[in-house]
Amino acid sequence: MTQGLSVGRLIRTSVSISPLAAQRRGFGTLLIAGDSDVISPAERLRTYTTLESVAGDFGTTAPEYYAAQLYFGQTPRPAQCQIGRWVTSATGAELLCGTLTAAEQQIANWTSITTGSFSIAVGGAAAVDVTGIDLSAETNLNGVASEINAALTTATVAASCEWTGSRFIFTTTATGAAAEISFLGAAATGTDISAQLKGTSATGLPPVNGFDVETPVEATAAFVDASAVWFGYMFAASTMPGEAQVLAVAGFIEGLDLERVYGVTVTDTRVLDATFTTDMASQLSDLGYLRTFTQYSQNAYAVASFMGRAFSVNFNANKSTITMMYKQEPGVVAAYLTETQAQTLKAKRCNVFVNYINDTAIVQYGVMSGPAYFDEIHGLSWFKDALQNAEYNLLYQSKTKIPQTDAGQNQLISIAAGVCAEAVNNGLVAPGQWNSDGFGQLERGDFLKTGFYIFSTPMALQDQSIRETRTAPPIQIALKLAGAIQELDLLVSVNR
Repeated sequence: MTQGLSVGRLIRTSVSISPLAAQRRGFGTLLIAGDSDVISPAERLRTYTTLESVAGDFGTTAPEYYAAQLYFGQTPRPAQCQIGRWVTSATGAELLCGTLTAAEQQIANWTSITTGSFSIAVGGAAAVDVTGIDLSAETNLNGVASEINAALTTATVAASCEWTGSRFIFTTTATGAAAEISFLGAAATGTDISAQLKGTSATGLPPVNGFDVETPVEATAAFVDASAVWFGYMFAASTMPGEAQVLAVAGFIEGLDLERVYGVTVTDTRVLDATFTTDMASQLSDLGYLRTFTQYSQNAYAVASFMGRAFSVNFNANKSTITMMYKQEPGVVAAYLTETQAQTLKAKRCNVFVNYINDTAIVQYGVMSGPAYFDEIHGLSWFKDALQNAEYNLLYQSKTKIPQTDAGQNQLISIAAGVCAEAVNNGLVAPGQWNSDGFGQLERGDFLKTGFYIFSTPMALQDQSIRETRTAPPIQIALKLAGAIQELDLLVSVNR
């Protein structure tokens, strides 16, 4: 077909699409560290959005389930949690074969095999042929795994095979970091089933060496490396970390660049005694940690409920921020305290779910171990992340450079103002009097009518050596936190 000339030779058009903005981090996910033998150390953690899915993996009697039950039992309900594997017993090396489709799981695919074989290497030794696998009498894939185990024993291979319901897993008998395992390969004789098992390099997951026993801090560091999603952290294990280990984890959490918070339930009743000063709440309070909080309760997982309520906050919504004072903890039995005991917990900065004489029960105090409230740390962590990502996206998505001029600096300031306005919208920040040292045109005692003030020195005052590094002048932000009313005095005058 005869065609005319392309319009493009006269009207040259170029279309470009901006890259997707970097996403803000979430601040509504709890990571529960447990020691149940459910999640592989190589997998490290899983994400759950319902209690049913937790029960499907862990059953209804595991510590991880009990913590998740309290977490998801809150109203409003948090969206998700993660559960991580804390290695408290050395594990063997693992080969996770590929997931089998429903069609591949049909037993008819396996019963025709009477001389099955494959090769495998463990402990860094040469590969060994595993032969004589007769599957003709099997009725399910658990039986297939049993026949493979018998053949492994005959071949003196120190490993075992398990069918998980979706894949086969090979695990070495030897444990610890020195334990090794290989992909499956074809043996010299027999009917090769390595590909059917999906254990070859083309179908299986990369083999993982065994794991040594981890301290709680080592496990926490592994979770930090594994995921940036979680913000809250707690342990729910058959044997909980000891006092020294709790302090070590709290110190680690305190120093992280990517901010998190650590919850510790104190079950020791000596925390109620003012004369006893070496309980966990007292020690953490003495250290002034701002990213660890404690709660006294006889339920060892009570902090899961505390964080479940806190993590239901949507920072994108209007007037959505909360104080943890006066909140409920479904599933946790409220404590009965004397006035002296309540004051002791307050002095030790230890939260508690407590009964009042008016037939109500509330979370009391809502504080961190250090001099801050939980909602302040939670909200400011969100603000820091939102501010960083907003400025990053301005630089990342700009089709041209942001000039190192006052006009360019004003773009950065405008972005910061937008995030500050979000903080006003969700209730973290509010108008009020500035009662600290000032900067720019802000003086102590000034009223911040917007709830924030932003200042940056003019570009002309920037030192040349700093300018040559293409670094913007500092942007200083004053935020007036909205705070929260938690107590009040009522003065009543009566005239007769």
